[in-house]
Parts: sequence; structure tokens; C-alpha cells
Amino acid sequence: MRPYYHHVNYYETDKMAVTHHSNYIRWMEEARIDFLEQIGFGYRKLEEDGIVSPVIGVTCEYKASTAFGDTVRIDAFVKEFSGVRLVIGYEMRNADTGALVLTGQTRHCFVDGQGRPVILARSFPAFARKLQEMKEAADAAE
Repeated sequence: MRPYYHHVNYYETDKMAVTHHSNYIRWMEEARIDFLEQIGFGYRKLEEDGIVSPVIGVTCEYKASTAFGDTVRIDAFVKEFSGVRLVIGYEMRNADTGALVLTGQTRHCFVDGQGRPVILARSFPAFARKLQEMKEAADAAE
């Protein structure tokens, strides 16, 4: 998987000239969208197939700040997958220095257009298999 890169914009910084903490959660979403596109199951495709995957939880640990002009490398990976729930992990690093900026995760479920839970292995087996493959790859890389 190729990492996602985000260039810190001026408007993302606060009066102290550092990136406002809320932006990192947005960057997780950007990286997640890119990750799903890379594995062949982007949000547009999922929604066309009748799947919605809401965020049901977010956690993050801020390790170092970033500022306007910095480039942040974001690695997204499948941390947990049960067939019904998905946890995507994120590691953000300053692309120039390699310094760890943030570790975090988002938790997701899968529902249909009416908000009813979807079991991927039954309804969308190709997507379930791909997520399981990505989980196994992430486990092997640890």
C-alpha cells in the first residue's frame, strides 16, 4: 500500500502557528478514502453497492505538532475486522523528519441504505475477503 500524503495548509493552523488538533481527524478520513480506493472498494463503489460505513468511534494520540508547509505521511491499515465491524489504524509522520506525529484509529460498522446492519461475508464477500487480507498483511508487518 502506498501511504497518503497531506500538505499542511495555512488555514489548518491556529494562532500559535501549529496545526489545530481537529484537522488530524479529517486527515484520517482523507487517508481512509485513499486506502479504500487503493484496495478497490472506494466509498463511491460501496455506496453504489448499497453499503454505508459510518464512523462509530475515533481515538488518537498526539505525539508531535505540525505546522504550515509540513508534509505528513499517513499510513492506514486494517487493525481489526470481524465481518461486521472494522477498525482502521493510522500512523502519521512528518514526511521530512520521520518524526511520529500521531497514532489513531477509527471504528466503523456497515449498514444498508435503511440503516440496517450488513454482514459483509454474506452480502459482499469480495469486500470482506479483501479486508481480511489487509488485516493479515498488517499483522504480518508488525
